[in-house]
Order: sequence, then C-alpha cells, then structure tokens
Amino acid sequence: MGTDRRTVILTGASRGIGHATVKRFSDEGWSIITCSRDAVPEHCKRDPNWTMHIPTDLGDPASVELFIEQALVGLDGKPLNALVNNAAVSPKTESNERLGCLNGALDRWREVFELNFFSPLMLARGFASALARGPSSADPRTASTAAIVNITSIAGHAIHPFAGSAYSTSKAALSALTREMAVEFADLGVRVNAVAPGEIETEMIGDDYEPLINRIPMHRMGTPEEVAATVYQLCNADFGYVTGSEIFVTGGQHLY
Repeated sequence: MGTDRRTVILTGASRGIGHATVKRFSDEGWSIITCSRDAVPEHCKRDPNWTMHIPTDLGDPASVELFIEQALVGLDGKPLNALVNNAAVSPKTESNERLGCLNGALDRWREVFELNFFSPLMLARGFASALARGPSSADPRTASTAAIVNITSIAGHAIHPFAGSAYSTSKAALSALTREMAVEFADLGVRVNAVAPGEIETEMIGDDYEPLINRIPMHRMGTPEEVAATVYQLCNADFGYVTGSEIFVTGGQHLY
C-alpha cells in the first residue's frame, strides 16, 4: 500500500453496486480493502489496486470486530480516506414473502438490523481514528477530509412494493444515523453522507420490476456504475463542504 495513495474500505464488494464501486475507486488509483461473505472473483484479484479482501460475516459482531482489527493491521498506521458501508440484506420469510410487520420471526428483524444498521455503526467507530489520521492544512477550506458514505435506499423514505418492512425501516434508521454521525464526526475532520439508490440493474432485479419503470421520470433503471460514481464524488475533495446529506440516485423516482 503506497504511502501517497488514498485508501478506501468497502463492504459487500463481491457483486452489484459494491463491485462497481470498487472498480471506480480502482480506476481512480485508490488502494482498496474489502470484505464480504463471498470470495473475490478471480478477475478482481488481478486488480493491482485491490490491496486486501477479508471474508467477513457483517451480521456477526465478533466477525465485524475481527475485520476491523485485520484491516487496521493492513493499514499499518496509514490514514484511511474513505469508508463505504454498502453491504445489506433484505431477507424473505419461509413462505417467500418479504419480511414485514405481521409475518416472520422477530429474530429475523434483528438479523436485518444487525447487518444493515449496527455493522455500519461498528465500522465507523472502529475506523474513526484511522479516518481522522488523514492529512490536513491550516486553512479549513483546503483541508483534506476523510469520508464515510452509507448506502441507504429509496425504500427508507417511501413504501416500496418489493422491500419488506424490516429492510425499509433499517435503511430509514441508517439515514438518521448518517445525520447524527455527520455532526459527531465533523470534529474529527470526517464527512458523513449517504447515497440512496432507487431501481438499479443488478442480479437482484427480476421481471416483476418492469412496472416500476413507469414510476421513474427518466423511464429507465439506473446502473451500478452510476451509483458508484456518486459514492466516489462524495469522497472527493470537491465535495469537501458536503456532510450530513443523502443523495438520491433514483432517476427522479423519489419525487413521487
């Protein structure tokens, strides 16, 4: 890991938005530390910027703590410039229904919140010192600040036909956490923002999503690369005065 290169830690990196975000940061020359339950695809392992991948169960607090310890060893005292909390889960019940208020066990709700809400909080706390270690200048207008970006969802702001109550409320909670973190982390020189995707073309999208296109002003689904570009820009110095914001990458769907 080069001493003059910026470093990002990203969760849920093996597919979809996470994978596209890793590629964007890599294309920009960042060093990358990732974690996911799955192994990294072979073509990603050949990426010279992919510094470290740590298999991690983000739904298990002990596994999260171990990931933080191993990633800090990998950083070896160098600053962390960005943390992207992307990993999330939206489970179904035994009858293949979205997990709602009246179905499924409450323990499943706790599992959703453990991964979607508590793991981003644990990671932000665990990497706070490394994030605050970044370079700065005497002039706060030109200071180089680190960034945390939480991936929320349009479902955290409005009823969504395919998002269960457990997932939606966990994302709404993450939106609120983003605002609280923005205030508390500001004294560390760390900006905290969120990106709320709408309908994005990933392997999770099926034919049943097609009717939703009529509710999107831009009349198409978004791409993982478009979400990744938004995440990247929020970690750039150009956005050095932006914190506590949530950017909707929805094609305008959130306006209805």
